[in-house]
Amino acid sequence: IMYEKINEDLKNAMKEKDTFKLSVLRMLKSALQLEQIAKKHELDDNEIATVLKKQVKLRKDSLEEYKKYDKTELVESLEKEIAILDAYLPEEMSEEEITNIVDEAINEVKPSSMKDMGLVMKKVNELLVGKNADMSLVSKLVKEKIMSN
Repeated sequence: IMYEKINEDLKNAMKEKDTFKLSVLRMLKSALQLEQIAKKHELDDNEIATVLKKQVKLRKDSLEEYKKYDKTELVESLEKEIAILDAYLPEEMSEEEITNIVDEAINEVKPSSMKDMGLVMKKVNELLVGKNADMSLVSKLVKEKIMSN
């Protein structure tokens, strides 16, 4: 369903001669095709969401760099790209929702030390399938909870 929506928006961007949106969607489509080739099957919405999140993260990382060097034009361009890509992702989860999922994972895994962080993160990722969460916040919360146990 997501793939069809992206294709539909790509066609509309062509019709409307929206070259900026068109280029962003073409980049996204290329990334999706590469992932599809790598996985050797049609991508489902969760896999598409994962590719989208990676694309957004790449841009957010670049954005921080450009801000440091006062590259205003590039910052604005990346912010527009992020907005276009974000439109396809489910709404980002609140800190409270993320905390609940982290708590659930910790209760299941019962980590004894920071060595178990990988196991907790694995469980959290399973619980987050199909959702949009800020993974740096997830990681921070997992660390805090394990250390306070």
